[in-house]
Amino acid sequence: MPRRERNKFVKRGQIIELLIEDYAFGGKGIARIRNEHGEFVVFVPNTLPGQLVKGQVKKTSKKYAECKLIEVLKPSEDEVEVPFQDIPGAPYIQLPIELQHKYKKESTLSLFKRIGKVEHIESLFDEFISSPNVFHYRNKMEYGFSAIGYDRAQKTDIDEFTLGFKRRGTWWMGDNLNKDSGLFDKAVEDNLKRIRQYCERTGLSPWHGPKKEGFFRYFVVRKSYKTNELLFNLVTTSYELDKFDLNKFASLLVDIFGERFAGLLHTINDEIGDRTIATSGSITLIHGKDKIVEKLLGLNFEISMKSFFQTNPKSAEKLYSKVVDYALEKKEAIDNSVVLDLFCGTGTIGQIIASKAHNTKIIGVDIVASAIEDAKENAKRNNIDGLKFYAADVGKFLSEHPEYINKIRTIILDPARAGITPKTLKKIINLNAERLVYVSCNPATQARDVEQLTIAGYDVKKLSLVDQFPHTAHIETVLLLEKH
Repeated sequence: MPRRERNKFVKRGQIIELLIEDYAFGGKGIARIRNEHGEFVVFVPNTLPGQLVKGQVKKTSKKYAECKLIEVLKPSEDEVEVPFQDIPGAPYIQLPIELQHKYKKESTLSLFKRIGKVEHIESLFDEFISSPNVFHYRNKMEYGFSAIGYDRAQKTDIDEFTLGFKRRGTWWMGDNLNKDSGLFDKAVEDNLKRIRQYCERTGLSPWHGPKKEGFFRYFVVRKSYKTNELLFNLVTTSYELDKFDLNKFASLLVDIFGERFAGLLHTINDEIGDRTIATSGSITLIHGKDKIVEKLLGLNFEISMKSFFQTNPKSAEKLYSKVVDYALEKKEAIDNSVVLDLFCGTGTIGQIIASKAHNTKIIGVDIVASAIEDAKENAKRNNIDGLKFYAADVGKFLSEHPEYINKIRTIILDPARAGITPKTLKKIINLNAERLVYVSCNPATQARDVEQLTIAGYDVKKLSLVDQFPHTAHIETVLLLEKH
């Protein structure tokens, strides 16, 4: 058996310094190593052109390597100072928003050319929709407790009670959030230190990742932009629960947040896996109420701790408006017809279309049963008729309902990050709909699906990009495809 040729540029596990020169889709910075053997490409996620970074080689091949970012040693000249604490969830917060948009647009369009084989994508580009709130746009945040912290001055791990986010690139180390990160609610994050100190004074221990033991695990906060209320969830193990006064903790939150306090829930999570809410285990209301109400495009949505809901509701309004614009562009293809809303989640898009279109029936399908329950409740609350929701796998549902073949003119698609499975995509194509409005939070899998849809006779007519998550590499896309 021939010996595998050793990489002449890097080896797995090696820690190297790199100058980032270009930007690839998904927030991957491109660095190049040049030596007597030639030129070699290294991808480093969450980096920007102009930065000097330290990274660890995770994967190598003949043509390129992938590194995990350890630290930014020198910022890019494009970066500016911001008054927020840096966190792993906002790698580009120091980059002016116009430049973030430029990188996102260029890298996404090149993806559709390369993977989707859409040659003239620039001429089909409709608009780039920016988030109405560039900062403090999130309506939910999960903070983790840890017994291992990070000393920023010494750049080393230390034993301490921490509450904040995982240190970038580590699963065992927390990093205290001491002030506003610029992503969530400023008052919550400026007071997180006070909540941490209260928990520490109880003498109960935070979760120790390597030992898989401890009492405090997560502190989750949901916010309503409609009412400005806050819903809290403290996640702990059951061990030593009798030593912690949950009502007293609720009083602390009422003291800090006053009328903004909506309710406190307590979740027991005794699993050793790193999940916020255990698959088994209980969730109990300690004080106040267990739901808050959010408003989207004039419709009210009741949100529990477990409900899926768009993380940036102000931007979600823009996203849904664009989807509805595309769906209603040929209103005759919607009025008095059936619209399939596949991978519908809590049914928001379907409800908006049903409220605007004449005698239209919306059939919403999603595999997540709890999302479908929420969808039914929300439709009832908003007094919208003509909606039917099914908790089912989309592919299976289409197999069991052949009556929709050649009967549907418009389909809305909004799959998860993995895109649509080839088998399900085939079934969607077989429905022979005139128009598809395809929403995606992962343009790479969407571009892959677009290639198959093009082969099946669909043309991309329009593409819009929606910046749901400023300061991250994420971008949402809305595509309109029509049968030729």
